Amino acid sequence: MRMILAVAAVLYSASAFAQADKPPMVGDKPLVQVKPKGTKEAAAAPKGKPQSIAVRLQACLEIDDGTKDRLNCYDAVIPPAPKPKPAKAKGYADCRFLKEEDERLACFNGFAESIPKLPKT
Repeated sequence: MRMILAVAAVLYSASAFAQADKPPMVGDKPLVQVKPKGTKEAAAAPKGKPQSIAVRLQACLEIDDGTKDRLNCYDAVIPPAPKPKPAKAKGYADCRFLKEEDERLACFNGFAESIPKLPKT
């Protein structure tokens, strides 16, 4: 009888927990983080036919300059890999080595703006 009550209590609490308004938390962060659909980073994610890196970098230019969203968009196209003392960037791929976010954003902006406008396919 105790076993049946214990199982019932676990199932009842699990179902109540699953219907809670707030997601389960670990400290002050949700246990599972889900990105909302339609974020500005969607420009970096190709849909359907794969897009070139140049087209995806130019899509990031549509986001307000100097914002974290634009840098996140660039980082989604080319993930950062900071180095302690990176060489001067000779191409857009070298921007990922810059540690400071402001420098990385300025680097990506410079190269993305200098890419000739490509037709969107």
